Amino acid sequence: MKLADFSSYRLINLDLNQCLWDRFFCVSPLVIIGTKEVDGGYDLAPKHLAMPLGWENYFGFICTPRHHTYQNIQREGVFTVSFPQPDQILLASLAATPRCDNETKPALAALPTLKASVIDGVLLQQGYLFFECQLDRIIDGFGENSLIVGQIIAAQVLESALRRSDRDDQDILLEVPLLVYLNPGRYTIVEQNFSFPFPTGFKR
Repeated sequence: MKLADFSSYRLINLDLNQCLWDRFFCVSPLVIIGTKEVDGGYDLAPKHLAMPLGWENYFGFICTPRHHTYQNIQREGVFTVSFPQPDQILLASLAATPRCDNETKPALAALPTLKASVIDGVLLQQGYLFFECQLDRIIDGFGENSLIVGQIIAAQVLESALRRSDRDDQDILLEVPLLVYLNPGRYTIVEQNFSFPFPTGFKR
């Protein structure tokens, strides 16, 4: 391995006493987490610190115990995950509306939903990918945040977004582009993609 001289790069030391993640852009998925409220209603909340956990059917996201999303999942033991399409960015924004003094989110009434197929929950209509998850574990202690891990017990994908042997991957993203969150505070749309140059014999 050829090593370069570290001093040859124009690097800026970041102050770790400030929020590190606000100093540069990071790519993340944007998902809508659905949970059941204590009064029997449902909550939808956007999250971007979210990802598959390994190659099995586990999905996790970062939340804080202060949020109803955390409290609802801890109590009910289930949650849904909706992946919105780019033309639903305003709906995702509405889901982030702060609660009123009575702890309700009136803006949620404007969000079109559909009933989950297995668990007691709702999903955001017209997304391209949906998960229904059973709580596997909650890991606290990432500062004020926690990792919520769910096991996927039902999954649906929009037919036009499904990878198939008779379709080119590039055509799929042209038809169903991906909505991507760029932290902090921006988003983009992914329509173009390229094959990754894996070395011969590579195995995951």
